[in-house]
This record gives sequence, structure tokens and C-alpha cells, in this order.
Amino acid sequence: MLTPFENRPHALDVIGVSVAFGEVCVIDNVSFHVDVGSTLAIVGRNGSGKTVLLKALIGAVRASGTVRWAPETRIGYVPQKLDIQRDLPLTGRDFLDAKVDVTHAPATDAQRVAGLVNLSQSIVDQPIGTLSGGQFQRLLLAFALVGTPSVLLFDEPTAGVDEPEEKSVYALIHQLQQNEGLSVLVISHDMTQVQASADHILFLSHHGSYFGKTADMLSSERLQELHGPTVAHLRE
Repeated sequence: MLTPFENRPHALDVIGVSVAFGEVCVIDNVSFHVDVGSTLAIVGRNGSGKTVLLKALIGAVRASGTVRWAPETRIGYVPQKLDIQRDLPLTGRDFLDAKVDVTHAPATDAQRVAGLVNLSQSIVDQPIGTLSGGQFQRLLLAFALVGTPSVLLFDEPTAGVDEPEEKSVYALIHQLQQNEGLSVLVISHDMTQVQASADHILFLSHHGSYFGKTADMLSSERLQELHGPTVAHLRE
């Protein structure tokens, strides 16, 4: 059973959403909500449809059902992979300025968002191919912050980042959420971070979807009830 919707302001309501590619159903009848200012972690094994779901939420793939964002929602999206050649003669500043131009954000927004993610101007002025994995991930986060979004969507925000930087990136996301009043949806395999930062969890699998408060979803009894003993490692 899905957790009933609570009488709190929602940044997002998703009701009975399904996505199919031809005869293959990737997302089947998924329902959940995201409270304003809260964090939803989307978890599940590879191939369970996590990235497809995020794309459905922003309208990048066709879906049935209801996706209802709060009025005047502004969305920032950080993909797991970016289709851009890192060896292009493009600096971080060029990258951010392009987003400023497209969104008609204030000209000072590139400098503002770089500061929010703790990227110095000297780093932003470097070619993107010279940035470390952690620096490039912060640049992607800054890119998503252009235009002052109210919701941030992250697809594996620490993919390709070493362990020390992983903690730093998650701490930065939490800090931004608190300071900017953001609602956050994040796909993650790091259950330690999920347990520490997520208010709710949406678990996707080929057998169905399960939504609930983090403490309830990560209890060993609940995990085994829903998915059997093979998922006990999720609490590790």
C-alpha cells in the first residue's frame, strides 16, 4: 500500500504515472508526493526506471497519469551524464553564461551560482576538461541553479566522484536546500546519505513501486516484507 497523501503543501503530486517504450512498460502506475522543502530519494536497482521517471517528471519522455507541480514551480535538473565533450575549448564560465542567456536570467547569475556551490572564479575560468570530477559536478549543480529554481532534480549527483568528494557534494546539496528553501528529488545508491538526508523514499522495482517515510522504508522488517532478504544490503 502506498502511504496516503498528507495534508501538507506539496511541491509535486504524482498519481498513477506509467511510461512504456513500445511493448515494454518501464514505469507502472507510480504514485507519490514531495512536500515543499523536503527531500525525496528515488532508489532501486539498475534498470528499474529511476532516470526514466525523472525525465517523465520534466516532460522529456511521454507518460500517462498525472504529474502536478505546484504553481510557479521552477525546476533545476542535474543529469547523471551530460552529452558534452570535455575536451571542447569551453570554460566553466562559458557554460554558465550560456544557461544565463537561454533563461534570460540576470547577467550576474553565473557569478552568483558559482559562489553558491563554492567554485572560485579561477576554477570557473578553466576549460571544463581540466576540472576534477568533483569540480565538474559542482559546475553542473551551478548550471541547474541558474534562474533560481524552487525544485532540484538530481540523477546520481556523485557519479564519477571519489568518496571524500561524495560527502562534500551531499553536504552542499543539503546546505543549498536549507538556505534556498528547495525541494529536492535525488536518485541515489548511497543509502547512508539517503538515510541521513531524505524525508521520504520511493523504491522502484520490476515488481512495483513503494513510497513512504525514510524511517519506515529502511526498517529491515519493511525491506524484507516488500522485497525479501536480498535487499537487506540497502541499509549498509
